[in-house]
Amino acid sequence: RNTMREWIEAECPRIKGQFVVQEVQDGTAGAIALAEPYVDEDVLIIFADAVLEVDYGLTKTLGKECAAILWAKQVEDYQRFGVIVTNDDGTMKEIVEKPSEPISKLANIGLYYIRDHELLFEGVRHTLAADPSPSGEYYLTDAFQYMVDKGARLMTAPVEGWWDAGKPETLIETNGHLLETGRGLIDVEASVEEAQIEEPVRIEAGAVVRGGKIGPNVTVEAGATVEESVVRNSVVGADARLMRVRIHDSLVGDGATVSDFSGSLRVTDHSTLIGQR
Repeated sequence: RNTMREWIEAECPRIKGQFVVQEVQDGTAGAIALAEPYVDEDVLIIFADAVLEVDYGLTKTLGKECAAILWAKQVEDYQRFGVIVTNDDGTMKEIVEKPSEPISKLANIGLYYIRDHELLFEGVRHTLAADPSPSGEYYLTDAFQYMVDKGARLMTAPVEGWWDAGKPETLIETNGHLLETGRGLIDVEASVEEAQIEEPVRIEAGAVVRGGKIGPNVTVEAGATVEESVVRNSVVGADARLMRVRIHDSLVGDGATVSDFSGSLRVTDHSTLIGQR
């Protein structure tokens, strides 16, 4: 949580943030309830396990009769998602979790603009007063259902792009997409010494690359060191160290050390992997 706070304060200095910790993991409704003391205007809720491309201009043109926008994505594998069942006018009727039948293919992606924040938090309080799910959680979607049952119109809108970052295999794919759409860079405070670079790559401040080849679709985070290595389609975490490796489609955690390894791997934060030369 400190990492997230530090990143927001560094990258978004004009935003005055309030940071609240969900000490009890009681679900998405419980998390949103913690924000209520700080909210007196419209609300934008973004779940953090995806990268999204969205037309936020819709928030400025939303009709006065609408209380919210729920962005969604048409999918074929509807069984994996909560799906939004809509009325004929595109407003939310209900959200059904992982249906066995294709009652809707409109996946709920976790991005919401709420104009009627008072009704939202009323719905959250109503949800928290009911029995939790078998896993002990309270869901934000139940608060949305409360809003609908109270007569609110929650519009659905298509998302332009949606890339999952919640699983290792999709995180690598999402990293590649971000780099290919103009988010690559070699920071002026990074050091690249006698290394071959195949764009797109992102090499952040304080990172050191000596020899070898980096790219395509590689992110080397701040403070990492990559020496005499060949790396492609991978993410190398902050302060990690790679020595004499040839890796692809890999995730190397923050502060991890990997040496003398070839192939694809997932290495957790602050761990060490030594292969055989």
